Amino acid sequence: MKRFLVWILTLLTLPASAAELRVYLIGDSTCATKDLSKENPERGWGQMFQPLFDEGVEVCNRALNGRSTKSFRDEGHWDAVCDSLRAGDYVFIQFGHNDQKQHDPTRYASPEQYADNLRRYIRETRAKGGRPVVLTSVVRRHFTDGRLDDTHGAYLDAARRVAAEEQTPLIDAERLTRKWVEGLGDEASRGYYMWVEAGTCPLWPDGREDNTHLNVRGARTVARMIAAQLPATVPELGRRLVASDYTVAKDGSGDFFTLTEAVAAIPDFGRDTTRIVVCEGVYREKISIPATKRLVALSGRGAVTVTWDDYASETGPTGHPLGTSGSSTVYFGGEGWTVRNISFENRAGRVGQAVAVQCLASNLCFLGCRFLGNQDTLYLYGVGNRDGERVTENARIRFVECYVEGTTDFIFGSAAALFRRCEIRSKADSYITAASTCEGQRCGLIFDECRLTADEGVTACWLGRPWRDHAQTLFLRCYLGAHIRPEGWHDWNKPRARRTVRYGEYGCEGPGAAVGDRVRWSRQLSEREARRAIADFER
Repeated sequence: MKRFLVWILTLLTLPASAAELRVYLIGDSTCATKDLSKENPERGWGQMFQPLFDEGVEVCNRALNGRSTKSFRDEGHWDAVCDSLRAGDYVFIQFGHNDQKQHDPTRYASPEQYADNLRRYIRETRAKGGRPVVLTSVVRRHFTDGRLDDTHGAYLDAARRVAAEEQTPLIDAERLTRKWVEGLGDEASRGYYMWVEAGTCPLWPDGREDNTHLNVRGARTVARMIAAQLPATVPELGRRLVASDYTVAKDGSGDFFTLTEAVAAIPDFGRDTTRIVVCEGVYREKISIPATKRLVALSGRGAVTVTWDDYASETGPTGHPLGTSGSSTVYFGGEGWTVRNISFENRAGRVGQAVAVQCLASNLCFLGCRFLGNQDTLYLYGVGNRDGERVTENARIRFVECYVEGTTDFIFGSAAALFRRCEIRSKADSYITAASTCEGQRCGLIFDECRLTADEGVTACWLGRPWRDHAQTLFLRCYLGAHIRPEGWHDWNKPRARRTVRYGEYGCEGPGAAVGDRVRWSRQLSEREARRAIADFER
């Protein structure tokens, strides 16, 4: 018991994450957050900026369509930002597109006035203890005879000059995007700007040809270009960048709105790891990850839940019951996935078998994840049930500091799985595990330094029962709550299985660790046997 109290106290006294950094973005429509109604494909690069950082950085995008250095201040938008600044906040300043509009006195600022306005923003930011960063404008996609025009002229020189004079970091977004668009050429670069074909977008039914504003693909690219400058230009922010290939976000700040779309975009049979960040939200999706989608690092940002509500006896589209496998919210069929900080849920309720996650592949690793459901929450399918066959190897799956809940057999299957420092929570008086380990298989289910807990009123749970006769389940150095029955294990009314199962415990503590009352066909392992069990899994 002492070991588990020390572990809990350690978690409670861990230092908080690094102090939060705030980044304010002020600028025009090329940076601003866009309305997503009617399938609007337009994005400002600032809209895509937040997911590029870790959770210690907050991006406050205050850029607005149509604003200049003059109108942003005159309309009171700068006052709102300045009043909220605190010492250490960053302010990224990017104007220019609208300062050029001589026909509009509410926005127009000559290059000299533009320079003076930038100086004021810089100095007022510093007066509040903030840290200003100047950005030049994103290039307009104007080609003449195959060459990209300079449409910002003196405003670019003014921004560069002011940044140098005020000793302010400069991110030269115009030079970055000019090189990029020139490299793409006239035709290919249209795919990154707001060129919308007629009949493809409800917001623009007649189409649109816009060489200033970016679509999702373009804004994503520009945001990452700007972020790539931070390690050299603003090192404190550069250290907080999170590398990713795709971002999933419900608010439009990512490459995709759904995880299903991101899975489809993963290269088939990829040799390099594909990195996907999923931003906070509840994603109602039923996801099947095929074997072709391998080597993926999938991470949740904030509270991320993937949920569905199918169940085994539910009638499927063909008129037949879905079955246990068919009820799964997520199927992991691709090898080499590492999944962090995501909750997987089956919300069907207590209607029989209803799987949250089914693991069909090997080399899967779940870190800090949650598996929520009732009966059959976590299906460790592996190579499946092989009655009468010998299987010397099976899928290997790891769970580290995860949470798994359920009612009956809520961790089950044939795969070799190691649960380390996880919480296993029973929601009803029933069976926790139902291994179907294959004959000849070296490892089954191993729980190492886990905590077995229960909902209020749950008082009688078995550690496991054998779905198949060669079931292997071990609890090593675990805390077993008072809800664990003294006999520990059940034979599923199959006396023959008592001769073939491998059920064991080593060094467990807590009121449920009633060594003397265990069934005689389970074992208390020696320290050497416990070490060997872990070594067998890790070899």
